[in-house]
Amino acid sequence: MILDRRALIGTGLPVLGMAATGLTLVAAPTIARAAPLPPAEGDMALGSPQAKVQVVEYASLSCTHCAHWNNEVFPVFKKQFIDTGKVRYVFREFLTQPYQFAAAGYLLARRVGPARYFEVLDAIFHQQAAIFDSQDLWGGLLKIGKSFGLTEAQFTATLQDKAALEAINTRVEKATARDKIEATPTFFVNGQRYEGGLTIETFAGAIAIATKG
Repeated sequence: MILDRRALIGTGLPVLGMAATGLTLVAAPTIARAAPLPPAEGDMALGSPQAKVQVVEYASLSCTHCAHWNNEVFPVFKKQFIDTGKVRYVFREFLTQPYQFAAAGYLLARRVGPARYFEVLDAIFHQQAAIFDSQDLWGGLLKIGKSFGLTEAQFTATLQDKAALEAINTRVEKATARDKIEATPTFFVNGQRYEGGLTIETFAGAIAIATKG
């Protein structure tokens, strides 16, 4: 599966090749942090800033486990915890193979704008399997871009934005160094680390513990 070389590959900028595989790991908390994670450049968030619990997710648009969590668990998670004001959800972009697809998806989401950023991510996650099956990564993302009002010329220009791509690479480098991200999805619940696509029941327990703490 190759994204059109006119876009990311043609910019001459490296799209980071991370060690993350996207494999689901057994959710096992490690040493807890003293507090929720501090803000990071590029954070995108949903929910009340006054919520007692912060949930940070590192995910990749090319990760099949991230797509499954988004499509099957996130709607329930959002209804139970974000919409009720219990959780402040923070999404942080990460790259897994195919790296160009994930990076292109993030470029597209940021081009559409903050108000619809999560809508674009949701569309990509829901269409991820079909796009991978077709092996037409460029065409699949272009179709999504057009559904959000972009022309093909605007879409192409978006994927050729060297500064925006460099910013994504920088954020991923910092995340790897700062939070030791090696797999997606990785979650932090008030600083407590969990790896893998957690069930809603696991989240409920983790959030209950964080709320009491």
